[in-house]
Amino acid sequence: MLWLAAAPGGSARAQTPGASAGAPIDLGGRGGPGAEAPVRATPLQDGAAGNVEFSARAGLASDYVYRGVSLSDRLPAVGAGLEAAYGMFYAGGTIASVKLPSQPAAEITMTAGLRPTLWGIDFDFGWTYFLYPGETPPPDVTSGIEYWEVAARADKKIGETLRVAGGFAYSPNVSNTGAWSKYVAFGLGVDLPRNLLPPNVSAALTGSAGYFWFGHQSAALGGFPLPAYLNWSAGVTFTRGPLNLDLRYHDTNLSREECFVFTGDLGAMPGGVVDPVTNPDGLRSRWCSAAVVAKLWFALGGDK
Repeated sequence: MLWLAAAPGGSARAQTPGASAGAPIDLGGRGGPGAEAPVRATPLQDGAAGNVEFSARAGLASDYVYRGVSLSDRLPAVGAGLEAAYGMFYAGGTIASVKLPSQPAAEITMTAGLRPTLWGIDFDFGWTYFLYPGETPPPDVTSGIEYWEVAARADKKIGETLRVAGGFAYSPNVSNTGAWSKYVAFGLGVDLPRNLLPPNVSAALTGSAGYFWFGHQSAALGGFPLPAYLNWSAGVTFTRGPLNLDLRYHDTNLSREECFVFTGDLGAMPGGVVDPVTNPDGLRSRWCSAAVVAKLWFALGGDK
């Protein structure tokens, strides 16, 4: 859940460009096209009553890419999310369309955590559970891919336009493979000058890089570690009120043979380099290759 979701507040007014804190820096977030939202967005409702505040977001993307890997078989995906916050504490959930080897109906996440600000740094400490209802695991696989992950993230604004972010995530049993996973990422964001943009539009250039590594899978899945890899992305996000458009390049250093080992892509093609332990048929997947993704979403929430 390494993503900076909307930070809702009690102001019942539309977002103005001057109030924008810039597009979030992607550090390998999950939850589909509707998961990420601007730090400040249009309020869904006045949060004064009871001090419990809400944010919502929904969107579509030409591909659902997670840490450099497609979760939608390079096809379009849709998603939505809802969050409630009380002070620094928050809880929420998302739903997104996916196309994975276990053939789930969707990906559903449940999240909870806290977002304190210390020494001028915005922190996010959270727990996320990933559910995949309606799964039909492939032959010889007796369980699905549901799992949980904990994560920590820090964001800092430097000057008027530059932002930096870093994060770390850990799961003891990623995708229910029996292997632990660790992910570390770092990113930068630069808000573009407003005099270069149309009225009521803000824009930001953001980029990030991450490293994902794993322990050994269970004996039933071969007992070998999943391939560790680097991933990186860069792009631009345009915001006008609650609407957001993101154009982004994603890539990894995984070979197509390693991509099959990592994903289990049922549409993988033969003809690759054979590994007698991890990939005896030399199957190749395109899910980890370079891709340019367009994402359009709206966000309703509040101001900090």
